[in-house]
Amino acid sequence: MHKIAMLGAGFIGTFYTNTIQRSRSEDRISLVYNRTPETAREFAKTFDIPRWTSDADEAINDPEIDLVIVALPNFLHKEFIIKAANAGKGVLCTKPLGRTGEEAREILDAVEKAGVFHGYLEDLVYNPKTLKALDFVHKGTLGRILWARSRETHPGPHSPHFFDKEKAGGGALIDMGCHCAEICRSFIGKDVRPVEALGHIDTLVHPIAAEDFSIGLVRFENGAVAQIEAAWTFRGGMDLRDEISGTEGTIWLNHWLRTGFEVFTSGGGQGYVAEKMESDKGWLFPVGNEEDALGYIEMFNDMFDAYEKNEAPTETFYDGYVVNCVLDAIYKSGKTGQWEPVEIEDWRGGKHEKVKTTKDYDDEHILIKDEIMPDGKHKFILQHKETGRVSQIVK
Repeated sequence: MHKIAMLGAGFIGTFYTNTIQRSRSEDRISLVYNRTPETAREFAKTFDIPRWTSDADEAINDPEIDLVIVALPNFLHKEFIIKAANAGKGVLCTKPLGRTGEEAREILDAVEKAGVFHGYLEDLVYNPKTLKALDFVHKGTLGRILWARSRETHPGPHSPHFFDKEKAGGGALIDMGCHCAEICRSFIGKDVRPVEALGHIDTLVHPIAAEDFSIGLVRFENGAVAQIEAAWTFRGGMDLRDEISGTEGTIWLNHWLRTGFEVFTSGGGQGYVAEKMESDKGWLFPVGNEEDALGYIEMFNDMFDAYEKNEAPTETFYDGYVVNCVLDAIYKSGKTGQWEPVEIEDWRGGKHEKVKTTKDYDDEHILIKDEIMPDGKHKFILQHKETGRVSQIVK
């Protein structure tokens, strides 16, 4: 049984605690911290947590605690993680790791220097559909991955600090583009270096200094491209979708608005339906188990299993650092309007050259495409190897 301190008693802290203390789980939160004593006390009562405090240092340095979970606003991540590392405690942190690549690097350096366990709580790479899709990709079912698209959009976050550009480090892109970047990296290959990014960021709806709309393209060393879409301008709930395209196949994933569970009501009265759902009337799309659908269950299973085995989890602070570097490039491109390099000071992945897949039709021709036509005939579109002339053969 792990002795865990939960730092933060807000929205994400609630999700994490619900997950960890789910039915029949041996893992329990031993101590909760929140800067507001009343909130900490109520949280502890709700989740049957034996101790609470409004003193962060007390929580982190408690001799009975061996693992700290940082479920706090972005601007507090660095301070509290470094404190946990200096105290010799294993530490897990919610996304994004830092507000910038530089801040994330300082965090990574601190935990590695202290030699403590660290895990990056990027839940959306752990949800059941994504894990199954990754299994297809790793087995080669889709061939070589050419393109990955990840989209997360909704009407806006729950708490004020998300809308504060200085505290959050940005707007919708830092809030949700971090999910999308790591999802795309996972499908393309975390060993493949992201090279450059082209971004468009804007503020379309909310009267804030940060962006509420963003689109980014990220080119990887092997030629694959990631498409990242993150916005607080979508109406109708939360749109979570991923698409992966390879030389031999395609995967489409819809995680939230098309769950296979659809309800219509003219009376309402349901109250809370699912995260970011805007109404309890009309067509509703409930989610059977949000912690499972969002990947929290498998994420904490991976984290705790790795902690017990003294191994690195699937997602470490290094992954969080790379994600921050990708987002930095998109933000910079959003200002310059040009492709900007993804600056990763310490690349630990491999070296991958751009590869083109070609198939010979015969000694003289490359096969461009083959297909069955409506009349049942087989058409082959070919290119001559020497002249480059394109032709076709119908059989």
